[in-house]
Amino acid sequence: MLRIDPVLAPLRRTGVWAAVRRSRWWQALLRGPVRSLYRVWLLLRRAWRRNLQLRVVSITLALSGLLVGSFGVLVSVSITDGLLGDKQKDAHRDVTAAAEYAIQQLQVGDPNDPALRKYVGEVLTRLASEQSGSSRAEVAIVPHGQLQVTEDAAPDRSGTLDVIKSAELERLRAGVQAGDIMFQYVTADPDGDGMRPFLVYATRISIPAGTLGLYYLFPLDAEVVTADRVTYTVTVTGFTLVLLLAVLAALVTRMVVRPVRLAARTAQRLSAGLLDQRMEVRGEDDLARLAASFNQMAANLQRQIIRLEEMSRLQRRFTSDVSHELRTPLTTVRMAADLIFSSRDEFEPATARSAEILQGELDRFESLLTDLLEISRFDAGFAVLDAEPTDLVAVVGRVTDRLESLAERCGSPLEVDVPDIPVIVEVDPRRVERILRNLVGNAVEHGEGAPVRVTVRADESAVAVTVRDHGIGLKPGEEKLVFNRFWRADPSRARQTGGTGLGLSISVEDARLHGGWLEAWGAPGEGAQFRLTLPMRSGDRLVSAPLPLVPEDVAIPIDGAARTEVAP
Repeated sequence: MLRIDPVLAPLRRTGVWAAVRRSRWWQALLRGPVRSLYRVWLLLRRAWRRNLQLRVVSITLALSGLLVGSFGVLVSVSITDGLLGDKQKDAHRDVTAAAEYAIQQLQVGDPNDPALRKYVGEVLTRLASEQSGSSRAEVAIVPHGQLQVTEDAAPDRSGTLDVIKSAELERLRAGVQAGDIMFQYVTADPDGDGMRPFLVYATRISIPAGTLGLYYLFPLDAEVVTADRVTYTVTVTGFTLVLLLAVLAALVTRMVVRPVRLAARTAQRLSAGLLDQRMEVRGEDDLARLAASFNQMAANLQRQIIRLEEMSRLQRRFTSDVSHELRTPLTTVRMAADLIFSSRDEFEPATARSAEILQGELDRFESLLTDLLEISRFDAGFAVLDAEPTDLVAVVGRVTDRLESLAERCGSPLEVDVPDIPVIVEVDPRRVERILRNLVGNAVEHGEGAPVRVTVRADESAVAVTVRDHGIGLKPGEEKLVFNRFWRADPSRARQTGGTGLGLSISVEDARLHGGWLEAWGAPGEGAQFRLTLPMRSGDRLVSAPLPLVPEDVAIPIDGAARTEVAP
C-alpha cells in the first residue's frame, strides 16, 4: 500500500504541513469526492495496519494472482503459437505442392499465347476446388513483370486480389518476386463477410513465359475460436483458483490469528487488573501449547502480583506503624533535648557541643519521620490535593528567602528570574513550596560555589519553574535514578543540611498529584537543571512546558549522549 507518511514527515517537523492543512484551498480540496476518497484511504490504511488476516489474504491474493496470471499467459501464448505453427506447416505444404502442380501445367513459352490464359484459369479452378468447408483458402495467381494473364476460366477473385495488392502486403509481394516463400498475418474481408484474420502464404512460380506469384489466404477462424476458448478457460480457471487460494488463506490464517487475538484480548484484560482471565485450551497442537503456556504465565503473574501486593501492604503498614510509634518517644526525647539545649551555656564545652549535636540529630530524625509518613500516605493512596488559586511568584520568593542563609554558607548565591506580574495557578501551595524547597536546597548543596538560578515562566495552559546549578552535574543514567528513594549522587560528599534522601521522591509524588511533570537534566561538568511543570487549572492535562528542559547555555553534542529527559 502507498504510504505518504515518509513524504510528509519533513513538512510536519517544519510546521509547513500544519499551515497547509489550515489553508483555505486545502479545505476546499478536501470537500466533496476528494475528501471521501481520502477518508476511504485512511480507513483502508487503518485496516491494513491493524488486521493481520487482511494483510495475509491480500498478499496471498496478489502473489497468487501474479503467478496464476503469468502461468495463464504462458499457456495461452504456447497454445496459440502451437496452433499457428501447425497452420504454417500445413500452409507451407499446400503452397509447395500447388506451386509444383502449377509449374507442370503452365509450360507455355509464349506470354501472349491464349492457351496460357486458359491454363492459368484451369489451375486456379483446380486449386480452388481442392479447398472446401468453412476453412476454405482463397487462391490467386498474380503475374509479375510484363506477363499478362486473365482469369476468365476461374471463379471471381476480385476481393482476394484487392487484399493481395494492398499496401499492407507490399513487403510480402517484394519477397515473392525475389523468389522467397513468404507468409504474413493480415485482417481482411476478401469475400464481403466481414473482417477476419488470415494467414497469407505465397511463393513464386517460374515458367518459360515468365514468373507468376501464387498466393493463398488461409482463414484463421478455427484457430482464433480455439485460442479464445483456451484464453477464456485459462482466465476462468485462474480466477477461480485465485479465489480459492484467497479463501484457503483466509481460513488458514483465521485458524492461527483467532488464538492470537484471544491471547491479545486476554492480555489486555490482565493488564487492566482482571488477573483471573485465562485462554481456552483446545487440542494438543502448537496453538494449544501456546494457550497452556499463556495460562501458566498468567497464573504465575497472578500469584507473584498478589504476593508483591501483600508484601507492599505489609511494608506500608510497617512504615506507617513504626513512624507513628516513634512519634511518642520522639516527643518525649524532644522535650528533654530542648531543655538540655536551652541550658547548654551552663555546661562544659564538650557537654554543650553534645547538646547541640543531639538537637541537630533530633531535627533530622523528626524530618525523616515526617517524610516517611508522607511517603506512606502516597503509597496508601490517601494523599489529598488542596488546590486553591496561588501566586507562584510569591511561593518562589518565600522559598528563596528561607534558603538565602544556606546559599550564603555554601557560597552559591540565588538568582531569581520571575515575571513582573503575579502568576496565579490552581495548586496546593504547601506541596508546591515543598517541591521548590527540595529542588533549590539540592541545587545549593551541589552548586560548587556557583550561582543557582530559579526561573519562572507561564503561558495559557501551564507554568514551569526551572532550578539551574553549575555543579558537577549528573552522569549518564543518573537522571533516571535521582528520583528514587534514598538515592544520592555522591554519598561521600559532605552535606550542609543532612537530608533524608526522600525529598525528590516526595517531590515527584507531589507533582503527579497535581497532574504535572518533574524532570531532570544533567551532564558531567555542565551542572544540572530540574524543571517543574504544572497546569494552570487543576485537573487540566499538560501537553507542553513554557521552559526548555535543557539549558540554553549548554552545547548539546550531536549524538545527544549528554542530555536525557525524564518525566516521572
